Amino acid sequence: MKQFGKTICLLLAITAISLGVTGQSKRPITFDDLISMKRVADAQISPDGRFVAYVVNSIDKQANRGKRSIQVMPTYGGNGFTLISSNRNDDTPRWSADGKWIAFLSSRDGAPQIYVAGADGSNPRKVSNVPLGVADFTWSPDGKTFAFSTEVYPECADLKCTAQKAEAADASKVKAVIADRLLYRHWSEFKLGKRSHVFVIAADGGEPKDVTPGDFDSPPFSLGDPLAYDISPDGKELCFSRNTDKVEATSTNSDLFLVPVAGGEAKRITGTNKGYDSTPRYSPDGKWIAYRSQERAGYEADRFKLMLYNRQTGATKELTVGFDRNVGEMVWSPDSQSLIIGAEDAGRELIGSISIQNSGSGNVKSLIAKTSSNGISLSGDGKMLAFTRSSLTMPAEVFVANADGSNAHQLTNTNAGLLGQLDLNPAEDFEYDGAKAAVMRTAKLGKVKASSDIGPGKPSRIHGFIVKPPQFDKSKKYPMVLLIHGGPQGAWLDNWGYRWNAQMWAARGYVTVMINPHGSTGYGQAFTEQISGDWGGAVYDDLMKGVDYVINQGYVDPARIGAAGGSYGGYMVNWMLGHTDRFKAFVSHAGIFNATSMYATEELWFQEWEFKGTPWEHPELYAKWSPHLHAAKFKTPTLVVHGELDYRVPIGEGIQLFSTLQRKGVPSKLLYFPDEGHWVLKPQNSELWYKTVLDWFDQWLKPNGATASR
Repeated sequence: MKQFGKTICLLLAITAISLGVTGQSKRPITFDDLISMKRVADAQISPDGRFVAYVVNSIDKQANRGKRSIQVMPTYGGNGFTLISSNRNDDTPRWSADGKWIAFLSSRDGAPQIYVAGADGSNPRKVSNVPLGVADFTWSPDGKTFAFSTEVYPECADLKCTAQKAEAADASKVKAVIADRLLYRHWSEFKLGKRSHVFVIAADGGEPKDVTPGDFDSPPFSLGDPLAYDISPDGKELCFSRNTDKVEATSTNSDLFLVPVAGGEAKRITGTNKGYDSTPRYSPDGKWIAYRSQERAGYEADRFKLMLYNRQTGATKELTVGFDRNVGEMVWSPDSQSLIIGAEDAGRELIGSISIQNSGSGNVKSLIAKTSSNGISLSGDGKMLAFTRSSLTMPAEVFVANADGSNAHQLTNTNAGLLGQLDLNPAEDFEYDGAKAAVMRTAKLGKVKASSDIGPGKPSRIHGFIVKPPQFDKSKKYPMVLLIHGGPQGAWLDNWGYRWNAQMWAARGYVTVMINPHGSTGYGQAFTEQISGDWGGAVYDDLMKGVDYVINQGYVDPARIGAAGGSYGGYMVNWMLGHTDRFKAFVSHAGIFNATSMYATEELWFQEWEFKGTPWEHPELYAKWSPHLHAAKFKTPTLVVHGELDYRVPIGEGIQLFSTLQRKGVPSKLLYFPDEGHWVLKPQNSELWYKTVLDWFDQWLKPNGATASR
């Protein structure tokens, strides 16, 4: 017994030493670490709740691309396994209602197509074969039909014609574009006469049928929005979104339409609303269609309300009256009496439930809050949720919980081995008094209170995150980098990302600060709206006050601070160039430099809302907030980054900025990507982006331009 006790003590001592060594051996994250992390997404729980299928994207830096496969994990314990994998991409897993089959998209034979396999991944067979590939799809509840979207030439009577025109365009040595209307290009590609249409096809294959013909996009372009069409429970009707306004570039007026799956004339059901209506979801009993709606025309950052359409009477009502957050994704309960929704909230994401019998501020019940949890999937019996969750110290992993939010726990540990080697500090929340606001509202969700607890004439409370370097010592003085988010109606969240990952700056020894100033989302609609027509006003004051707040904590060297941002964040960097000398280095990525020339953007509704009209209608407002008119004061060393294929903020904005800096003799550098758009996505380009950006800050914010090891 004594010997056993000695053995236990010895084992404990060895364990303690081992843990100590492990703790000491943790190291800062590198780009190779970041790019080698497997990216988990799209968790889909099986109808019986026993399994979760999800997508894992593995990046091959050498090949300069990723490869997606479909994995499965039991929800009640056990080992996960690869369900579907090929030499190309396999993703978007969707269970059949009876759980016997799983559908997915695969590019194994070229353009992505719908495939169906057994629930165990066996015997995959191709269902669709459309020339330009399937963008997304849904499976009818009765299991008989798929609806999917693909691009077509609208003048073509069949897909054979579309294939011929696409092949001819690819083969032609003439690449000129002739446009006779706006929105001829979008984000990073030219439309070239093609339209997005929704087709239906039998689950066992056959000839697909275009149920949304015409010279319109059905559904309209979106950036990761939930699926914009759905099939009724009996499989006989399709609800889809479409914008029929003559000038699409100035309109956000997308409406919902109903059309028989067998074909026929589409019926508009949301024509009285001039804003954006989309994301239809039929209730399991077929009585209702839930959808997201924005009220104001031309305002892409208006609050997304959750609406309910009665299929029998045609009446609509809002379910989220008083809920001052944007409804994102939504899933019906099996009894058709409630929906589970996702919403951004104060720098994180919540999951809540909402009853169809009530409306008002108390109608949203918080299920899972104060985490970054999204991608909701509900089991067929309504008892179990699956979703993904991440943080600034953890890439996305699959979680499951009871439908009431209880017993939430992590199911996958995809990157556990690598994360165990890395020294990553969690995001630290902070708040402070920001710029003055005239009238703000306080929004509540259960016990979750908005950061912007503001009354008339009182200073707003601004929320942000701090990520400290590895082995942080509060007695030391560190350089600091302020990261400024885009949008401008966007927000920094406590979640993991592969672009603008705060841990990459922290690993190089920078106190990394991310602030959600006026205009940010997740703090109430009134807070979001404070930026329109005031791009360089309250936001600038908020950021400067935030910098002061962090410096006052005592561990930042005020002589060594920099700032970086993309899109609107790049704009704010450009604005700071002409309004402050307190920063020692800037990075401006895809930022607006000349507010008037920015009118070359494709989404004109954005520009016209934010600047209250066109440049010839309100030249004074464009001039007031244009950074280029303050170039006489530019002094701060600046790295300019831009992609040739950026049609959101055209390349000319970055070129103008760099030319101005060079002409004035300001230390500057241009990082130009001929093959990237608004974002830098290719692995090797991303590596160059991080190296160039971080080296730039090292050059100007560290003694003798010292750089950390990569």
